[in-house]
Amino acid sequence: MTDSPLTMTSMLLMLMLVTLALYLFPHPLMLIIIGLIPFALWGMVNFSFYIVLAFVIFSFFRIHEIFPFLEPLKLPLLLALSALFVIFLRATISQNLHAYWCPQFSFLILFFLLVTLAIPFASNVAVAKNAWTGVYSKIILMTFVIAWMMRKESHFITASRVFIFAGACVGLVALYNKLNGIGLVEGTRVTIGRNIGSLLGDPNDLALVLLYPMAFAIAPFLERSLSTFERFFSFSTFCIFFYALLATQSRGGLLGFLAVVSLFTYNRIRSKVLLFTGGAISVIILFIVAGISDRASGGAAEVGIDESAMGRLYAWEAAWNMALDNPVFGVGISNFYYNYFSYNTHWDGLNHAVHSTWFGVLTESGFLGFILFVTLIISTLLMFFENAESNRC
Repeated sequence: MTDSPLTMTSMLLMLMLVTLALYLFPHPLMLIIIGLIPFALWGMVNFSFYIVLAFVIFSFFRIHEIFPFLEPLKLPLLLALSALFVIFLRATISQNLHAYWCPQFSFLILFFLLVTLAIPFASNVAVAKNAWTGVYSKIILMTFVIAWMMRKESHFITASRVFIFAGACVGLVALYNKLNGIGLVEGTRVTIGRNIGSLLGDPNDLALVLLYPMAFAIAPFLERSLSTFERFFSFSTFCIFFYALLATQSRGGLLGFLAVVSLFTYNRIRSKVLLFTGGAISVIILFIVAGISDRASGGAAEVGIDESAMGRLYAWEAAWNMALDNPVFGVGISNFYYNYFSYNTHWDGLNHAVHSTWFGVLTESGFLGFILFVTLIISTLLMFFENAESNRC
C-alpha cells in the first residue's frame, strides 16, 4: 500500500469521524465499537464481491418484494450504498481495485452521455430527471462496479449458483401463487407482488426474470464433470423455472425459453433439419401446454390478430412516430408512456407501455442512441463469439 495523497486524505477523514463519534457519544462502549471498525472494514474489502452480488440479486430478482417482510429493511438501498462504500475503500485505502476499460464501456458511456444530454430536451423534463437519478444513473454506475469486481473464476461460479438459487425462490413463489389463485391476471396468468406494485406483478416481466437463471441451470446439468448432486439440483431448478414460466402464459416468455434451449441444443444435434423441425413442433406443444388459448387476451376467443398483439403493434407504431418527430434526442428517458396519447393512431382511452426494448430505446433516445445501443449489443456478441472460438482452439 502506498501513501498516496488520496490514501492519506481518507485516513485523516476516518480519524476525524472517530474523534467526532467520541465527542458526541462519550461512552466506554464506543471504544469497543471503534476497535471493531478495522475488522469490519477488512471484512467489507475482502468480501466486497459478495456485497455487490447481493445487491444484484435483490435488485434483479426483487427478493424483498417476493418476501414482503424484508421490505421495511430497504435492503437494495443499503446494499447499493455498501457496494459504493467498498469500492471507495478498495480504490483509496487498500488500492486493490484494478479497473480496466474495453470498447463496450466506450459505447456504454457514449450512450449514457447522450441520454443525459437529452434530459433538458425531453417532452417531460421532470419525468426524465427522476428516471435518470432514480434508476438509470445507478444502473450505469453498478455496471462498472460489477464488471470490475468479478475478476476470479470463483466469482463467476458463485454468481451462477446464487442466480439459480434466487431464481428458484421466484419460481417456487410463482407456483405457490398459481396453485392458490393469488394475484392472477386475466384469471389464469400468475404474478408476484401485484398488490404492492412489484415489477413481478406483470406476467411478462415475471417471465423475463425466470428466463435469466434458466440458462445458468441448463449449463451445469449438461456438464458431466460436475457432481451428481449439483447436476440434479440444476435439473430440479430448471423444472421449477419451466413450470413457473408456463404459469405466466407469456408468449414472449415461451419464445425466450425456446431461444435459451436452442443455444444448448444447436451444437449437440447434428441434423439442423431435425433441430428446426423439432423447434417448430415444440412451439405448438408449449403454447398448448401453457394454455395460451385460454387467456382472456390473446387467446382462442379472439379472432385474427388478437387484442394483445394489436396493442403491441399500435405501441410500436406510436414509438416510430415519436422517433421520427424527435430523431436526435428522442422524447426523453421514461417518456414514452406520457407521449402515447399524442402519437398513437388507435386511442383506447389508456396510455400503454412500449413492450419492446428496441422500440423503447429508439423512441426515448433517438436514432443516434439506438445506433449506439445496437452497436454495444453487437460488439458484446462479437467479443463472446471470439472468446468462444479461441477457447475451442
